Amino acid sequence: MSSFERASPALKEILLRIYNAEKPIEVDHHLYEFGSVEYYIKGVFLSYGLSPYTLQMIRDISIDALDIVEPPTDGYQLTLRLDFSKLPNNKESLKVVTEVSSVQAVILSSQLKEMLQNVNSWDISQGMYKPIKLIYHPREPFYVIRQPEKIVAVLPMRFKDHSDVIIATSFFQELMDVGSSGKWAKVPPCNWSPIPPPELRGEPFEDLSTNGGFVSFDISSHHVEGKRLDKTVWSLLNFYAYVKHHVKRLHTKKDEKSNG
Repeated sequence: MSSFERASPALKEILLRIYNAEKPIEVDHHLYEFGSVEYYIKGVFLSYGLSPYTLQMIRDISIDALDIVEPPTDGYQLTLRLDFSKLPNNKESLKVVTEVSSVQAVILSSQLKEMLQNVNSWDISQGMYKPIKLIYHPREPFYVIRQPEKIVAVLPMRFKDHSDVIIATSFFQELMDVGSSGKWAKVPPCNWSPIPPPELRGEPFEDLSTNGGFVSFDISSHHVEGKRLDKTVWSLLNFYAYVKHHVKRLHTKKDEKSNG
């Protein structure tokens, strides 16, 4: 099943090329991914475009070889200095390069994780009911809305074909039915509506123009206790990919049945 790719394949390729070069090579390269992410690799500097929590997660990748440059390069949120000479000469070097290539995923997941960790600590002064928009992929904005004692995650759903819409909306209904049963009480309740929730009024028209409606999850404190936090964050980040996989799988079954 396709899922949210943690490591940037293109960035990882560039960093490994620098690391494996027999002699120093000049690098001055711009890289764009996900429609809203820009990397700028110059020499051994990487600039991204953060809270102490997120910065500490990045520092923990490699205390020896990776430094956060302050202030960051103009126009970017984060600039990293990677010292290839301090990378371990074993399989650990590939691990460090892979994790550096995953920084964008760390930033995205940590933003959501911080929000969910503080589900009970937000009040009106911190922007109650004001949607926070996160973008993980073009045309797939992700909204987080603060409400009393819970957080609502809203995902606008879009599909290429009408047949995909039919399959997906049926699937969303199943999720709502299953979520209402006691067996799934530990899972954030799922809701689906063909129209955007009132809290999204005023958001850009292009974000609210969908053919698959809006899926929302109500997340309370018990949904993010202990190890559930990482699982909830990753499930939300991968929800688009999961739905697309489900739609594709049903199409394949239908085609096999027709051909059989």
